[in-house]
Amino acid sequence: MLWPTPPTRARLCFITAYHKRGNGMAMISPAVILPLTLTTQIAAQLATLSTLAGQPCEILEQQIHELVTNFYTSPITPQSFKHFEEALNDCLKECGRAVVETVVNHIEPEDPRDAPKQIEREGLDYSRKNYKTPNRGGIATSFGTIQLRRCLYEPLQEASDEQQGAFAALEVNLGIVAGNATPLLADRVGVLASQHTQQEVLDILKRDYHVIWSVGTLRKVTEAVSEGIASHLQAARVKCLLGWLAQAEESCGRHRPTLSVGRDGCMLPMRKAATYKEGAVATVSVLDRRGRRLGTVYLGEMPEPYQETLSATLTELLPAVLRGRKGPCPRLVYVTDAGYHPTQYYKEVLQEMKDPQNEKQVLEWRRVVDFYHAAGYLSKLAEILFSEERGRQAWAHRMRHLLLDEEHGLFRVLHSATYHHSQQSLTAKSEELYEDAYNYLLNHGEWMAYRQYTREGLPIGSGVTEAGCKIIFTQRFKESGMKWDLEGGEVILRLREAVLSGVWDKVYEAYLQSRPLVKLKTRYMPSEEASENAA
Repeated sequence: MLWPTPPTRARLCFITAYHKRGNGMAMISPAVILPLTLTTQIAAQLATLSTLAGQPCEILEQQIHELVTNFYTSPITPQSFKHFEEALNDCLKECGRAVVETVVNHIEPEDPRDAPKQIEREGLDYSRKNYKTPNRGGIATSFGTIQLRRCLYEPLQEASDEQQGAFAALEVNLGIVAGNATPLLADRVGVLASQHTQQEVLDILKRDYHVIWSVGTLRKVTEAVSEGIASHLQAARVKCLLGWLAQAEESCGRHRPTLSVGRDGCMLPMRKAATYKEGAVATVSVLDRRGRRLGTVYLGEMPEPYQETLSATLTELLPAVLRGRKGPCPRLVYVTDAGYHPTQYYKEVLQEMKDPQNEKQVLEWRRVVDFYHAAGYLSKLAEILFSEERGRQAWAHRMRHLLLDEEHGLFRVLHSATYHHSQQSLTAKSEELYEDAYNYLLNHGEWMAYRQYTREGLPIGSGVTEAGCKIIFTQRFKESGMKWDLEGGEVILRLREAVLSGVWDKVYEAYLQSRPLVKLKTRYMPSEEASENAA
């Protein structure tokens, strides 16, 4: 052998019922003896399982020895090293797969008749079949696919009347997702599906996990994970934002921490639609006392009239965060373009929102129209008012400086535009474009005090929200040839929200903890009679 043989089976350790104290002996209490007695009763069974589970490791040891020997006795080249690492990885995965398969197939009693005859699930009764059946298609794990034989429970009268199907209690308690994937592999699938196309995910599963699925199976698991985490997303967002707010309170700087909210839209290709439809994105960010962004959570919704679902989710989130804050209220700023949906949300919701910690007080939200959108309208005015490119660029540059840095910069911008407009005669089309750009600046001027905003350390750009549109939708939903329906889009959208907001681990763990369990008898669980005798 090239190295000492590693242990290939688990070792059971037992404690004595007595321990030394000083020069004498002291008896351990019955509370300690009881677990010891129960452990001893199942020690023989666990030792047998340990031997079975260790057999793949013994085979692995032999395989590793052969791989290393072949590698050392052949010319050392980049190709040989690559092949060695590939073969080693395959051996390790196969060993893990075999161990997992052995362990899960030895949870329930060997004889199905030793399992409970009847079982209850969600208030309904089910009856066990008298034989074990294999899971159709196997269970996909992070090591590969395993075969699982388990007891199946069929619905009794009431459950049958409600059209409930048969289920495997073991799969329920193992947390098998959609009848196809272990919790760990389903975790990986959720993240992968949020980032890759279906075919890319299938290729990754085959290459990295030795799991071969159909598109239908992938969709079932992805939908189950997305649906499972959806109800936990909001709580995770709140916790995340409160953590950043606490961090912002401890930061150094001359301004109070800031809670910055934005929303925008993104046009999406939809099935059975002649034109693109607008999906909606909202962002909530926390800025520290120096105006540095500590983090952002993302909200998204598929196309919907009036974006009601996004508004409702955002309206639920903001008070929850402010209710849970410690210390004074952070500065509240709403940075968007001046589109219909963002403006209506500000007027109908934010301006009327009350402080959750003081219902008699209305919160003060500072509205900021994105500077870069405003600068875009300055460029439109320049194109209309000046025939030469050099004149356009010079005027637009000067107006951007006035708008950004001067106390009453917008007034000077509009005055200059009016002057140049009066010096020429425009076509009807140009006149219409001029009026649109001029009125945009005029009508939203109260939210363009950029000099004051920057002096107060407030954000003036909605770049975070526009980037949110890109990372939430564009990068995943607008690849070549893609078209979406509402249901399929929602599945991927929930996954992306969790991953991009940095709360995936929290929501997935909450999903696993929320899954209901059933009373499951295992062959290694001490019987009630044995427990009573030991007591």
